[in-house]
Amino acid sequence: MARFIELRRHTDHDGDVLTERGVFDALHLGAGLTGVYTIVVSSGAHRATQTAACLLAGLGAKVPGGVVVEPRLRSEMEDRWRAAAANAGSSSIATLLDVDPSLVAEDGARVAAGLKAVLAALGHGEMALAVGHSPTNEAGVYALTGTVVEPMAKGAGVVVVEDAGGHRVERIR
Repeated sequence: MARFIELRRHTDHDGDVLTERGVFDALHLGAGLTGVYTIVVSSGAHRATQTAACLLAGLGAKVPGGVVVEPRLRSEMEDRWRAAAANAGSSSIATLLDVDPSLVAEDGARVAAGLKAVLAALGHGEMALAVGHSPTNEAGVYALTGTVVEPMAKGAGVVVVEDAGGHRVERIR
């Protein structure tokens, strides 16, 4: 049986806190969530944790594992990502692989390790809701699955699936 992570990007922010729009959007997104989550995971950034809290408030459901922090979902090289995206003219992983492949590989491996740790904490058939950042979410998905996903809009995401020892990515349904 499979394990799942619904991996999303935080909503609109100013610095490391959500804007009023970001709070509104996260509450609205939360009201539309259909998953049954065992645990909610934040990168540890205030904007990610605040998005997670607003998603939960909008969802209005109990999450037995609460909200935890997985720091590997947050890059320690944010300035390098910004520079690479500026040089590439895009934050697409496909483009960033041409501009700074070692950044995508190194930080992607870090985020992928965080995703694997979250998956390992789940029982079979269970799902986590995780909130991180772009383009590091996409780099982690690429490192874990080999699939290039498009840049995530604020609040958007994908589902990472682990089954039979393999990993794949799916659209959020």
